[in-house]
Amino acid sequence: MADLILFNKPFRVLSQFTDDRRDSSKPMRATLANWIQIPNIYPAGRLDYDSEGLLLLTGDGILQHRIASPSQKMAKTYWVQVEGQITDEALAQLEQGVRLKDGVTGPAKATRMNEPNVWSRTPPVRHRESVPTSWLELSITEGRNRQVRRMTAAVGFPTLRLIRYRIGDWTLDGLNPGDFRTVAVHVPAPRPRRKPTAAARKSGKTPRSAKKQ
Repeated sequence: MADLILFNKPFRVLSQFTDDRRDSSKPMRATLANWIQIPNIYPAGRLDYDSEGLLLLTGDGILQHRIASPSQKMAKTYWVQVEGQITDEALAQLEQGVRLKDGVTGPAKATRMNEPNVWSRTPPVRHRESVPTSWLELSITEGRNRQVRRMTAAVGFPTLRLIRYRIGDWTLDGLNPGDFRTVAVHVPAPRPRRKPTAAARKSGKTPRSAKKQ
């Protein structure tokens, strides 16, 4: 079993324990160390400075890889407030894949949603009487840099607020901003690699299970 920390990262907090910004003329930014004082744990994946919500941390390398590696394709669900009333056409585009500078995104799940019952953000999202806002739930299995924001902008609806609600089977439920809880997760032991037989060594061929993945 391995311990997994579920943390509700507040707005404008770095997903790391130190601020490595070199410009000393600017104030230090808040980090995970402002809320979590557990040694030898590390984020399994990242969440942007200006995004909120679920961040997972662990000291177990196998579990960290299982969560963060793109090859695992673990689904992540976001609640996204966008500028304008999101259209059916835009939702369909998000689901089919959106062309970004680094290529077309994979298929996503995108649905319109009512404004979620969540905490107030400080500072709040800018409000303009002439421009309505709307919310959608977006689930992706990729992890490109600022992907959700770039996707909604590409279909004409810039993101105003971004909250990650779910990663795999874990959610924000019961966590206020800055709160965390620890859960125990079963981590299967890695399968031992088969040693090549004498015949295989002689021929230079290696069993598939012994090759590096």
